[in-house]
Amino acid sequence: MPELRSETAQVAGERAQISGGHLVARALRAEGIEVIFTLCGGHIIDIYDGCLDEGIKIVDVRHEQVAAHAADGYARVTGIPGCAVVTAGPGTTDAVTGVANAFRAESPMLLIGGQGASSQHKMGSLQDLPHVDMLRPITKFAATVPTTSRVADMVSMAFRECFLGAPGPSYLEIPRDVLDAKVDLDQAVIPAPGHSRASTRSLGDPADIERLADLISHAQRPCILLGQQVWTCRAAEQAQALCREADIPAFMNGAGRGTLPPGDPHHFQLTRRYAFDRADLIIIVGTPFDFRLGYGRRLNAEAAVVQIDLDYRTVGRNRDVTLGMVGDCSVILDGVRQALSGRISASRLDHHQWRQELRAEEDRLEAARQSKLLSDSIPIHPMRVAHEINQFLTDDTIYIGDGGDVVTTAGQVVKPHLPGRWMDPGPLGTLGVGIGFAMAAKLARPDQEVLCYFGDGALSLTGFDFETMLRFNLPFIGVVGNNSYMNQIRFGQLARYGSERGEVGNKLGDLPYGRFAEVLGGYGEEVRDPKDIRPALERARASGRPSLINVWVDPDEFASGTMNQTMYK
Repeated sequence: MPELRSETAQVAGERAQISGGHLVARALRAEGIEVIFTLCGGHIIDIYDGCLDEGIKIVDVRHEQVAAHAADGYARVTGIPGCAVVTAGPGTTDAVTGVANAFRAESPMLLIGGQGASSQHKMGSLQDLPHVDMLRPITKFAATVPTTSRVADMVSMAFRECFLGAPGPSYLEIPRDVLDAKVDLDQAVIPAPGHSRASTRSLGDPADIERLADLISHAQRPCILLGQQVWTCRAAEQAQALCREADIPAFMNGAGRGTLPPGDPHHFQLTRRYAFDRADLIIIVGTPFDFRLGYGRRLNAEAAVVQIDLDYRTVGRNRDVTLGMVGDCSVILDGVRQALSGRISASRLDHHQWRQELRAEEDRLEAARQSKLLSDSIPIHPMRVAHEINQFLTDDTIYIGDGGDVVTTAGQVVKPHLPGRWMDPGPLGTLGVGIGFAMAAKLARPDQEVLCYFGDGALSLTGFDFETMLRFNLPFIGVVGNNSYMNQIRFGQLARYGSERGEVGNKLGDLPYGRFAEVLGGYGEEVRDPKDIRPALERARASGRPSLINVWVDPDEFASGTMNQTMYK
């Protein structure tokens, strides 16, 4: 940590003062923030000065969208809200996509944006825009700081609002004169660390815990879907214990992947639709009834459906439920497990038979796709790339997916070994998150390996921040599934308009991203034969540098999830 410079007055008899930018930094430090992601601008430079004094790392990127994605990613990895700091006008609007992605993914982060001086309000100052009005619909909280003395207090308020119900982003706008001005230190409101938050670990109604325990003990074909909030609430241990003790087959999506390790008898991946069609009890944890679940219509209409979520507004939206529970899923799942003690012996055999039925179907589906997973075809089958990546993962690997078809393919193949080892864009489907997520993951967990699987279209959006990874010495393994198309969209266009018009607006250049990495000073390779994928990954791992392994995949092979999307039918 650098030697701290005192912001207080040095002249005898002069009252101690502090600037708005230094108040921001003090508030960030009190909230546990160790790094900010930023792109410089004249409206925000005093925050940098304050961060240097508080020992907060400043990571400057090449595009504000990456700063916002990195703040989102940092929150996902650590559970501590990430922070991005951007200038006014285009600096803030460039970050909007990253904030929107965090909003749909329920990721807590704070975006701090600059603004023209309040004395120039409505006068047409440089980069003046109605930022708060634009950010309000995609944040939990959006406000302007009115005076310098309120800066730290409102930073703390914005962080607190991130955890109202399901987590999400906040936005705080600070006019330039408010940020640059100084106030007497004894007039500034600076919340004490750890004293501005309440516990959010709510159990909900204890009677509902007993009711869910009864539903499980009487069910013959139960299953559970463990979603994003299982990781948000750090509930993996409680989820594992419930699944194993009550013998409940489990499926995972989003950041819930890795809750149960590969090979666990309760871990299922390919048979979700089969289970949802036949189950008599379906428990949905921390996942809304959105497009990923067919808005709830993919669940057996005759089944009892239980939904557990942090946000009251999510429960029962799009589909009626038998039981809705609002609270922290780690507390709820553990409460249900305890309530089940002594009740499950009579039903356990039936659960076991159901699980064996699912396992037989899982094995059948796995065998049916082996030819694709092990395909030696050239161009390379995308399933083979996902298979090689899955085989390459270790317990220490954080896997990141960035793209359309590549994320859909990997979702059926890649199995992270432990909780907190999976990151993807989330339900907004934003391309370009990969570099920011990799940056955040490596900063937050420097001793862990980070592997990011990009679609070539996704990498092209934010890929120049590969240079930022080099500049800050953040090694990671990047794999590019390169088919020279925006292929998920191309499938829909071909299906709807035919081959003569199906490639309009989705054809990309044949870019050798391995060479791109080398030009910037990283490690890169071009791979055209499937047998060369694993050796290339090993060399990238050994290089100790940011890397891009550019794998040329067959553009005419599409993920089954892409082909089944209703928007293309």
